[in-house]
Amino acid sequence: MRLSTLALATFACLLNVAGAAARPNIVLIIADDMGWGDVGYNGSEIQTPNLDRLAESGVRLDRFYATPACSSTRASLMTGQSTARTGVKRAIFQTSDASLPLELRILPEFLRDAGYRTALVGKWHLGHARREMLPLARGFDYAYGYLTGGIGHYDHVGGGRRDWHRNEVTLREEGYATHLIADDAIRQIEDRDTDRPLFLYVAFSAPHLPNEAPAETVSRYADIEDGNRRVYAAMVDEMDQAIGAILAALEEAGMTDDTLVWFMSDNGGTHRKYSRDRLSAVANMLEDDIGGPARTRLLEFIRSSTQDGGADNGPYQGGKGTLGEGGVLVPSVVSFPGHFPPRPLSQRITVQDILPTLTVIAGAETEPEQPVDGADQTALLRGLAHTAPVDYLVEDPSGAAYYMDNWKLRRSNDDALALFDLDADPYENRDLANDHPEIVATMHEKLAAFPRREPVHAPMRRFFLDPDVHGGSEEDQPWTDIVR
Repeated sequence: MRLSTLALATFACLLNVAGAAARPNIVLIIADDMGWGDVGYNGSEIQTPNLDRLAESGVRLDRFYATPACSSTRASLMTGQSTARTGVKRAIFQTSDASLPLELRILPEFLRDAGYRTALVGKWHLGHARREMLPLARGFDYAYGYLTGGIGHYDHVGGGRRDWHRNEVTLREEGYATHLIADDAIRQIEDRDTDRPLFLYVAFSAPHLPNEAPAETVSRYADIEDGNRRVYAAMVDEMDQAIGAILAALEEAGMTDDTLVWFMSDNGGTHRKYSRDRLSAVANMLEDDIGGPARTRLLEFIRSSTQDGGADNGPYQGGKGTLGEGGVLVPSVVSFPGHFPPRPLSQRITVQDILPTLTVIAGAETEPEQPVDGADQTALLRGLAHTAPVDYLVEDPSGAAYYMDNWKLRRSNDDALALFDLDADPYENRDLANDHPEIVATMHEKLAAFPRREPVHAPMRRFFLDPDVHGGSEEDQPWTDIVR
């Protein structure tokens, strides 16, 4: 779909009728690898009072879909396009020279053209090998945080290199990443240009591995027996406190009533119970036969990524890196006081809908010749209409999932097909492919016909020779110092 001038004008009129500025501030907050069951409002034992209050005062998106991986979700967020169309189907690893395709114009560019000051605080993870891939070349006026997929939360090191910067210049500062990200986000609010609306994109490092959190916060969860879950809970708790501080800064600045806040996780969480059988078997072998940390970086990456996670994806199958509901159905809340009536919303909304929704709200023009697969959801969020959800396609290295109405079709790489009625069976317990061959045929035809770009990713052998490491000693030049 493409966004029409009429749609932009219509929403601007709706805003003016309601007595608000036509270009509200926008704060977009992303958690990294947080499971559906890791927020208090979904029944978690983790204390998330600030997210719970946001869910109470905003629209709780009970069927919000991301993709199974960090980079692919961010690519869809920034473009409104499917993973099939962006070509970003998995995480961009630290030694990769891949990026979100440079010819695509993205969300901060559209918002900056509409008069916004645009700031990224936290994780980028859409390409870091060349200068034109970095945030300042892609629409952000300001960028702070890290470029690759993961770092140590205290040492700010990824892949043996420091990965911490301000405006793409290496920055050496002490502190827990969650605290630093929150502090800088608050600075952007306090020091903003009051003559321009603010787009603030806050991409937390938490609760992504490695499991690291302040000891005092960890001690609050002493009753959790699983050590990984205990530290993970503290990481989520710290992030919730950070979000509370950002929301308090908006209130202190008098911005709450004219600021849209959207919170989401980028994919499902990790835990050994969600590990794919083959990787889990390898990791268990390492634990049993080697004992303790594995002796090579590749084996340690496999062991850690399948065994160290502490997330809870609720009753849903699978986790990060899978196309099960647990890998893609994530917590999300959007709040826009006076415009979006507070309530739970059960209709499917996806990460692809964020760009078309925000650009309409901001009165921003998008690229006429650049397709958007998501839909503007402003009328739905305002409670003015209930429209059928847009079809949603996610592709990753393991296969594809296609959503149409209440149906989900999963296709594995060996072309095996499974069909689920998510209204009747949200946990994917009963494959109905043999019962509804006509629905399978329709959805498979749509999946096959969907426009695709060649995957952007570097060969996996490069990753196998030098896998990602999050945290550890600094062994080489910082990432921002080696950008070409």
